[in-house]
Amino acid sequence: MKPKKKKRSSSWLKVSATKSSLDLPGDKKSWNLTSQDLGELEQKDVYLDITDRLCFAILYQKPKRTATTYYFSIDDEFEYENYFEDFGPLNLAMVYRYCSKINKKLKCLKMTRKKIIHFTGPDQRKQANAAFLMGLHKAVQYGFLNFEEFDLDDYEHYEKVENGDLNWIIPGRFIAFCGPHPRRRLESGYHYHTPEAYVPYFKRHNVTTIIRLNKKVYDARRFTEAGFDHHELFFADGSIPSDAIVKEFLNICENAEGVIAVHCKAGLGRTGTLIACYIIKHYRMTVPETIAWIRICRPGSVIGPQQHFLVSKQASLWAEGDYYRKKLRDEENGRHAPAVTEILTGVDDVSVSETLSEETKDSGSYSDHDAEDNQAQNEDENEDEINGMTQGDKLLALKRFQSLFGAPA
Repeated sequence: MKPKKKKRSSSWLKVSATKSSLDLPGDKKSWNLTSQDLGELEQKDVYLDITDRLCFAILYQKPKRTATTYYFSIDDEFEYENYFEDFGPLNLAMVYRYCSKINKKLKCLKMTRKKIIHFTGPDQRKQANAAFLMGLHKAVQYGFLNFEEFDLDDYEHYEKVENGDLNWIIPGRFIAFCGPHPRRRLESGYHYHTPEAYVPYFKRHNVTTIIRLNKKVYDARRFTEAGFDHHELFFADGSIPSDAIVKEFLNICENAEGVIAVHCKAGLGRTGTLIACYIIKHYRMTVPETIAWIRICRPGSVIGPQQHFLVSKQASLWAEGDYYRKKLRDEENGRHAPAVTEILTGVDDVSVSETLSEETKDSGSYSDHDAEDNQAQNEDENEDEINGMTQGDKLLALKRFQSLFGAPA
């Protein structure tokens, strides 16, 4: 006799954009989800209304379409290529393809009277990536993602290592790319590009400034003689920047008139960390929102202690950004604002390590103990460089593996 299958129940949860509570049919009051509630919901089918016609669901059995419902899943269609133990978020090309898919379904005349339900299965990692796709909004709000102007072919072409390994982080403002090499070569399946290989693309897209964060590998004159400004802001591979480097990076970017292209060795850790500082300061985004967006654009960015570093800097960068915007408003008065360097003179009194809110301190500011750990890591990284294998080398090796064989198991 076959064992009787356990019947699974379903809950239809309605999410309010202004409330933290969830309303369940049949209950007279709203309740806040606790860890116990989540445990009880773990094995239940859950439905969340996004709009009147669009819904997100976590289901433990494959559903059947009906006359009033249309189910679809992207669990096996969009796969994240992991670097270590990470499992997302999905990159910008996948986000674009997903949104195009949703828009097509919503506009389909045959489904005008159907509820469209994006469902995911019991795999919690795929649940997280599916839920992320439904909740992407900050990027659109700030103009980082414009679906009418986004060039899918361009994104997928240039993110490949053989085509430059570069990604736009903020359209018209920041490009993150892999560090160039003195000469072009193909080594173990990985393409190394010279500065000259990037010049035509940079010229077409109004890049005016190059910032190098890793040790000198190529001669900077190969960029400057092509008409670009070039800046050196070295700090150790896999480590965090000093306050002086953060300040100098922000100053360079705030005074640059065109697009800024930033690289380290792999263009992931150090590059993502400093661009994140700019985004947090000038867009007042939270650290999780900022890291998420940068990783959507360039998977694998911002690693290890760099994440904790950004958390410790959020409050002070917000304070600097508020002061910066106030100075701009005060100085405009119907005329063009003066050079940003002049405006930032007053910001010198606002230390990047000061003005931490109590909340940030409680959540773990970057302490002396953390600094000691980071110094030790710097020494390890320097030793790694001597031994010929740095964090950047490991990331590049993973990219090389992915370009040849796809995501590691």
